[in-house]
Amino acid sequence: MKKFALSFLTAIALLCVSTAIADTRSNKADISKNLNIFTSIFKELQTSYVDTIDANKTMKIAIGTMLYSIDPYTEYIPKEEQDEFMTISTGEFGGIGAYITQEKNGDVIIDLPQENTPSEHVGLKAGDKIIAINGDTVLGIGSDKVRNRLRGQAGSNVKVTVRRPFVKDSILTFDIKREKITVDPVPYYGVVADGVGYIGLTTFNEKSYTKVREALEKMKAENGINSVILDLRSNGGGLMESAIQIVGIFVDKGTEVLVTRGKGDMNNKVYKTTVKPVDTKIPVAILIDESSASSSEIVTGAMQDLDRAVIVGNRSYGKGLVQSTRQIPYDGLLKVTIAKYYIPSGRCIQAIDYSQRKEDGSVQRTPDSLTHVFYTKNQRPVRDGGGITPDIKVDYPKVSKLTEKLVRDKWVFNYSVYFAANHDSISSEKRFVVDDSIYNDFKKFIDPKKLDYDKSCETLISRLESAAKDEGYYNDEVKANIDTLKTLLHHDLNRDLDINRKAISFYLESDIVTRIKGNRGAIIHSVKDDIAVDSAISVLKDVKRYESILKPEKNK
Repeated sequence: MKKFALSFLTAIALLCVSTAIADTRSNKADISKNLNIFTSIFKELQTSYVDTIDANKTMKIAIGTMLYSIDPYTEYIPKEEQDEFMTISTGEFGGIGAYITQEKNGDVIIDLPQENTPSEHVGLKAGDKIIAINGDTVLGIGSDKVRNRLRGQAGSNVKVTVRRPFVKDSILTFDIKREKITVDPVPYYGVVADGVGYIGLTTFNEKSYTKVREALEKMKAENGINSVILDLRSNGGGLMESAIQIVGIFVDKGTEVLVTRGKGDMNNKVYKTTVKPVDTKIPVAILIDESSASSSEIVTGAMQDLDRAVIVGNRSYGKGLVQSTRQIPYDGLLKVTIAKYYIPSGRCIQAIDYSQRKEDGSVQRTPDSLTHVFYTKNQRPVRDGGGITPDIKVDYPKVSKLTEKLVRDKWVFNYSVYFAANHDSISSEKRFVVDDSIYNDFKKFIDPKKLDYDKSCETLISRLESAAKDEGYYNDEVKANIDTLKTLLHHDLNRDLDINRKAISFYLESDIVTRIKGNRGAIIHSVKDDIAVDSAISVLKDVKRYESILKPEKNK
């Protein structure tokens, strides 16, 4: 019954603002009427409902549902949840400096201590399960609450108790002094081929522009690079201003990067680069994937529209909306979508029109058939409405369901923790490989009774057998053939592990290097066998091909 009351209240909240959502110029009387209805219903529930209603929780649900019905980026951020929001913008927070991850049961484990942070200094390790903070149990409460308890004022102390796997004395307690933790947006840069530099950018915060600029300048001065790869894969974005500054590293000062268009003159702006460029001629390749969004798409789209970079990878996410924060009563923040942005060709790459919802409230991406053609500086055709389409598409190998299961259910992670507990070091990041000894050890580490993976062939044969029986085709001859298929296609875990060794070893190597050498080491290791990086290197080294992509008319 209580669940019904909460759902009903949420529905009423949506009803009260539905007129305003449909048209922000709605009749003031209609808005006032709906707000009065909502207030009256809430008062009646508080007065008459059989159980006590948590007013704060209920109103938060109502507000959240209302805002999500507009778009997923417009949200209310109460005072107690603003630390995470500010961390994204500034790249700084007070804490112990450890990446954490949540298990299915709500327990939280250390995924990786950050380098040169309190967590690393006191000896926390990947795989440590956090069981108590300051003496209070945190088992099952989830990563958000654990994260909030670990963070605090720099200089303050926190006591963390963990259970460490694969050791004799498993319960350990650490007294940790929190420090100001800085999120490095460029965890690695370096030379990946003769004359080719690489910069991995993971987020757009206040430090991103400076870090990218320093990386490029240093590689030009010390390594003599003559081309560069900017890796924006899995970069979900951040500060728009940071994106504009980074474009400014590669184009002339005063170049128009984007235009925002919203309601009112304050939200209609033209943004141009304001910084002195580092190099306006150096060939650039930008790597993107389905998780490259927002500011990543501003950089990628602007560089594509200006014919300043070749884009390599897979189509980006498609977020062409701009958000701004507004102070609201009781120290709250409202992050609200105020405009759409348009990159130099004039296109908006927003993939979903949230104002066009189906009757059930769902939304879908704009079909390619309904997108429009725009043109880059050199008159290359590009399209709006669905993210950034790369100039060179990368087809990654398909991952088997067994491999997915081993990664998703943390068999790979747990083995890498086990390996790190028994090995203080490995060979250099670039040279480390999972050899026969390590792979066979991993196979022994897996408990077949606990690994329940999807055996597609056996499932299909079972369905075929049932269908044959249902439709009257199941006779001795059919049974004999089906039995033969069962024998031929019977899954054997040891055999399946061998068949998928190459893909599984890829994830094993990455995880083992991460646990022992950290994130930077993992990136160094992964870049050497990265097909997207290889594609970028190939086009950067082939001057004619590079120019034919960016200046097609010149090469006809």
